[in-house]
Amino acid sequence: MPSHSRAQTITVSGGSIFTTVAGSGPAVLLLHGFPETHLMWRDVAPLLAREFTVICADLRGYGASACPSSTSDHVPYSKRAMAAEMVEVMAKLGFNEFMVAGHDRGGRVAYRLALDHPAIVTKLAVLDIVPTSTVWDRADDRFALGFWPWVLLAQAEPLPETLIIAAPEAVIDNALTGWGSSAAVFPRKIREAYIEALRSSDHVHAICEEYRAAASIDRQHERRDQISGRRIGCPLMVLWSGTGALATWYADEGGPLEIWGQLADNVVGHAVPGGHFFPEVYPTETAQALAEFFGDAASSAR
Repeated sequence: MPSHSRAQTITVSGGSIFTTVAGSGPAVLLLHGFPETHLMWRDVAPLLAREFTVICADLRGYGASACPSSTSDHVPYSKRAMAAEMVEVMAKLGFNEFMVAGHDRGGRVAYRLALDHPAIVTKLAVLDIVPTSTVWDRADDRFALGFWPWVLLAQAEPLPETLIIAAPEAVIDNALTGWGSSAAVFPRKIREAYIEALRSSDHVHAICEEYRAAASIDRQHERRDQISGRRIGCPLMVLWSGTGALATWYADEGGPLEIWGQLADNVVGHAVPGGHFFPEVYPTETAQALAEFFGDAASSAR
């Protein structure tokens, strides 16, 4: 992270959340995906910090954040619980409303934030995802083979935990090379940090619980949203990999913008260069898109 950022561990009701804070101005919360940590924003955050107060957080169970005990229904690792925790974190940092961007798993927490806390989230950006229920409802052989964490990590314990702990290097290298990027573009220290994060049995169990929640309780929450007509009311920007699965798998349904339009009232977005990890590989382009959307220029989209 930038040298001028300050690290803070925020104590919340569920344990503690590690954050870094940099810049000044309106608050933007950045949430990472799997198998990353807050470090994925290392090159994006300094650029955004020119205009915004940028908070990068390790999600519950990831990185340096705590791993609360789970339950048989996986509710503590539901996106609803994780989103509520981020509201608590931001309030303790002094922000009762904020903008949020999330990549991969962080994107799922981010849009749950917007659904459950509409008075708090003023703008939302999701990076390289479609809604969880959409993913599962349309899962096929391409999905099972291409995005194995959804299927493997959602299996009952202790199988996935045992496999990941046994070979964290293989997990990281497969993700970094198999999802449209190249491990060569990731600095050695970053790769090692991601590997180290998967050496903790508590954290690996927590990550698996988060995937189990996505396969169960998160889908239930989304079905209830659909029945009740709950939608994302704040402006939403969708960015996705121009060479990744989202660019082709959902073409018959109008692509990511059409899919998100079924859940949100005000959607903009476009494909960007690079594979799934484009925020790390193309940080300048990612930061520019986020800054334009979060900044005054995006106000007219309301």
